[in-house]
Amino acid sequence: MAFFMQRTRQPEVFYLTTENKMGTEPVGKLIVSMSLPPLLSMFMQYSYNLIDSAFVAQLSENALTAVSLSFPITTLMNAASVWIGVGINVLIAGFLGRKEQDKADNVATAGLIVSFVLGAVLNILALLVMKPYFRSFTGNADIYSLCIAYMQICAFMQVPNMVHIAIQKMLQATGNMISPMWFQIAGVVVNITFDPLLIFGMGPFPMLGITGAAIATVMGYAFSMVLALILLFRGNQKVRIRFNDFHFEWHIVRRIFSAGFPSFIMNALSSFTVTFANLFLVSCSETAVAFFGAYYKIQQLIVMTVNGLIQGCLPIMRYNYGARKEKRVRSSFHYGLLYATVMMGVGELIVQFFPSQLLRLFAASAEMQSFGIRAMRIMACGFVFCGFTTMIATYFQATEKIIQSNILQLLRQLVVLLPAMWILDHFLGIDGIWFSFPVTEIISFLCAAIMLAMAHKWTTASPDSPAH
Repeated sequence: MAFFMQRTRQPEVFYLTTENKMGTEPVGKLIVSMSLPPLLSMFMQYSYNLIDSAFVAQLSENALTAVSLSFPITTLMNAASVWIGVGINVLIAGFLGRKEQDKADNVATAGLIVSFVLGAVLNILALLVMKPYFRSFTGNADIYSLCIAYMQICAFMQVPNMVHIAIQKMLQATGNMISPMWFQIAGVVVNITFDPLLIFGMGPFPMLGITGAAIATVMGYAFSMVLALILLFRGNQKVRIRFNDFHFEWHIVRRIFSAGFPSFIMNALSSFTVTFANLFLVSCSETAVAFFGAYYKIQQLIVMTVNGLIQGCLPIMRYNYGARKEKRVRSSFHYGLLYATVMMGVGELIVQFFPSQLLRLFAASAEMQSFGIRAMRIMACGFVFCGFTTMIATYFQATEKIIQSNILQLLRQLVVLLPAMWILDHFLGIDGIWFSFPVTEIISFLCAAIMLAMAHKWTTASPDSPAH
């Protein structure tokens, strides 16, 4: 107590005496209040992705196929942005929970620098790999040219995307969920507004087709970045960027990469999932590739909306873990698990009952409808299990069990999925590819439940656990 009385004589750190709401408010209510803003922003962002593909599908099925083939690259780029952002979020929330303001500010400053530099590097890499990547998937000259036209513009989304997500996570780590929601939604509105204008050439705007969709994407991310930077430097935030007395420490950068790596795995592996699925599907037909790209946009809308819930739960669990409030950590996890299960269940019901209507958003041909309806119903069977596993992985991430969190993500989207896809495709044909997804989610869920039970047993036995 004497420490706090002594520190409050210095005006610059006076706010340290005020307890953060993440450590005091009722957990159920707190999760709702902190999750709704990122949940809404994620819903809108991935609604844009769905709407963007729906607009492109009006051009031609080849255009939809091109966007579908581009999806793994853009997803990997976005995964890298989330990687850095979540790493920043986890470290800042932990330091604030321990009342170490200077360290939190140092993480924010280092994170902003890393986001600019790494964003530029990934922009260049995307431009270098896109031609050989697309050549490996299609020999159709029209689809290839559409892929290049789209990706050579979309590559430039990476710097603004990485910077605005880094700032978003900084603010969320302090409990500020509203401001990040608004600058993300503002970018989405710009995106959706300019999509039809630039794709179809409305009013004074030229008809740019698939290139117009890519330009609208970059414009949206750039607008979000500008608003985020203004808010960070001109707003009264609980974390500060300090270039004047900043000392670059490599161990902080390593911890940012380490803490955010499970989130990178979760997002990046979806890129590999689509890539490997396309390798199987391209031998069937280009329509199958176009369908899977359309379905995955629907699935991502549901899963990433639940990820908005996780964005609200993660800093709460992490803050209380840093403050050694084990009961609040577990309570946050239990509430998050309940909410995630309900949300994924609703998403599953929507896909099960309205697959035809969802496919019509993408101007689905009769051929696509003929196998797409059944395929969507099969793949949606794993949604609820996905919610369980993802929330358990998030709990591990928040409590510094990074290895366990990584293992669960690798099981879901690589270790189990790829063998299941290969084996079931061999015995069931294209239906085997669809069945591999729910089979993988069920196996991963069983592994997650076992790992969680073991972790709780170890935590209870350990004298070093926060509960002690």
